[in-house]
Amino acid sequence: MPSARLRTGTPLTRFGLGGAQLGNLGRVTSDEQARSAVDTAWDHGSRLFDTAPHYGLGYSERRLGALLADRPRDEYVLSTKAGRTLIPQPHAEGQLDGGGFAVPAAYRREFDFSRGAILRGVEASMDRLGVDRLDIVYLHDPDDHWDQASQEGIGALTELREQGVVNAVGVGMNQSALPARFVRETDIDVVMLAGRYTLLEQPALADLLPAALARGVGVVNVGVYNSGLLAHPRVAADATYDYVPAPPALIARANAIADVCEDFGIDLPTAAMQFSLRHPAVTSVVLGCRDGGQVAAGIERLEAVIDDGLWGALIMRGLLPDGVFG
Repeated sequence: MPSARLRTGTPLTRFGLGGAQLGNLGRVTSDEQARSAVDTAWDHGSRLFDTAPHYGLGYSERRLGALLADRPRDEYVLSTKAGRTLIPQPHAEGQLDGGGFAVPAAYRREFDFSRGAILRGVEASMDRLGVDRLDIVYLHDPDDHWDQASQEGIGALTELREQGVVNAVGVGMNQSALPARFVRETDIDVVMLAGRYTLLEQPALADLLPAALARGVGVVNVGVYNSGLLAHPRVAADATYDYVPAPPALIARANAIADVCEDFGIDLPTAAMQFSLRHPAVTSVVLGCRDGGQVAAGIERLEAVIDDGLWGALIMRGLLPDGVFG
């Protein structure tokens, strides 16, 4: 599988496996499903695996670490996140996490981007993953914590990068404006961008993507189906957008895009997947998958042959802006 390199030399395959579902996002993912997801990604040449303490209150990290334990450590890139600290808490028997994961509520999450919290968090993540170094660590959703995250948080990750504990550092968010500020004002190597450069919407064109190109910062694109809106050939009336019911205007826009895709013999999720990698600032797409079938489908969409005339047709109809590919 083709790959690109961050400015630190970290190689990122075009497709990566996201670990939220390995942490039982929404419902339980069986051990068989989890193993098939990792095995299928590996067998198709993907070597990029992403997780976070937030995903299942550490369960995704423990699970992913166990599933990768028999792979040569130098042959894959492992990323996790810091800043959403797990605090042990008392909980009733059978009480599940209130953060959307089907796991016991043994911890609560607390935003803390202080130096000490980041250093302790990275150490705890490595322990759960069973590794002695990490390829990428992102500050996780520091949207409301600019001062502490940009000073102490990035500073702590930079220390770890200088020590060789972490190879590359960055931020991961569901917006583009603040990551662009991190790119311009701090010494980060990579941004994980969720849902803001997709076939449906491209606000990152105005800020993050040009800043990343100018500074040599890589962008890992996630949420490329806009939490399900672009995940099927036709958009249902009850589709979700950013994990809530989608507004009718967005559903109509997505179906208009689907009309053009059908004219070119391509379905909507295939076009969405390929669009997500067309900007030169984007190094990789990471897709959250529950099993090997979802992984195989994502990679198949990524590798499908698309008539480049599709993009021009979408621009002509006002469904994509001029200059959408940088």
